[in-house]
Amino acid sequence: MKAYSHLSAEERVRIDELRNRDGLGVRQIALRIGRDKSTISRELKRGLWFASNENDPYRPYRPERLKTGAWTSRPFYSAMTAQRKAETRARRSRKPLRMAYDPPLSWVMDALRKGWTPERIEGRLTVEFPDDPRMRVSHECLYRWIYAKLQRTLDLRQYLPRGKRHHTRARGRRSKGPHIPMRVPIADRPKRVDSRREFGHFESDTVIGAAPSKRCIDTQVERKSRKLFARFIPDKSALATARAEYDIYKDIPAPARIDRTWDNGTESSCHLLVDEALGMLTYFADPYSSYQRGTNENRNGRIRRYLPKKTGLDDLTDADLQAIVDEINDTPMKVLGWETPNEVWYRELGKVMSKTRQPTTGVALTN
Repeated sequence: MKAYSHLSAEERVRIDELRNRDGLGVRQIALRIGRDKSTISRELKRGLWFASNENDPYRPYRPERLKTGAWTSRPFYSAMTAQRKAETRARRSRKPLRMAYDPPLSWVMDALRKGWTPERIEGRLTVEFPDDPRMRVSHECLYRWIYAKLQRTLDLRQYLPRGKRHHTRARGRRSKGPHIPMRVPIADRPKRVDSRREFGHFESDTVIGAAPSKRCIDTQVERKSRKLFARFIPDKSALATARAEYDIYKDIPAPARIDRTWDNGTESSCHLLVDEALGMLTYFADPYSSYQRGTNENRNGRIRRYLPKKTGLDDLTDADLQAIVDEINDTPMKVLGWETPNEVWYRELGKVMSKTRQPTTGVALTN
């Protein structure tokens, strides 16, 4: 990693000699003192002046070697003057630190404890405080502040999400699992679903708990609003998953639950039961292509921040899980213009319900 430093007084004296005595240019001076040519160029622009009989107050001194007259033919660089200007700039008061202001400090601390990323904090501040310029801080500033030496005792890094980047496969591999009856591939899903402009398309998956417990979490995420729904299931069986899906979707108006996209796990084998009971469609992603269900994978990752892998789920109640889901759905997202999934969900739900009436479900899912 490169280390940057300001020019020293000795280097300025050397520039003075090479410029005024030897008459060298910027590139030659840079080579002689081992500095970048842009550093020398900026230094000369700040320190050059013209010796003039008509401009005595701005001339600290006039060496004998300089020409006299209205203007000399070549601008003059003074190491002594340049060093004095540099020291003055160093002592000049700077803009106060943004995080030294109490209101944004307390607000940011609360947001970090909620698990918000610095980028999410930056975006939400503009939404909640549109007319207060003091309540502004960039995510780069927040990262520098979090990792600063003064904050090490607070250990603010513990509130940041994991920084791993997973490489997704461009093409899937052949599935080795059991056959899913009436499997409709994602290639047959209407292309308009990909744009996320339509409301009511979901992605499905299962969050597995730690062994020896078989308890899992069934998750459903609406693609446009990113709203998360979740239910505990006693195991990863197809029937238990179908029951959880039905319990989630039966309370959602029909216009807001058009279809869902599953992976190729065995827990989705009974998808036809839910399809027939609720009139939904089910599509399946390509094998080993989790990026085709990126929204659900992202929401599952958020759940994992509360319930890391190897965490047992037996001691958790439905209320505990719902509290996690509510906090996730009330967290603003950059992709939503710093709105929350709940805010987008209810707005879009109101739109579809104003256009059509909710049909009654005539078939119930039974064991």
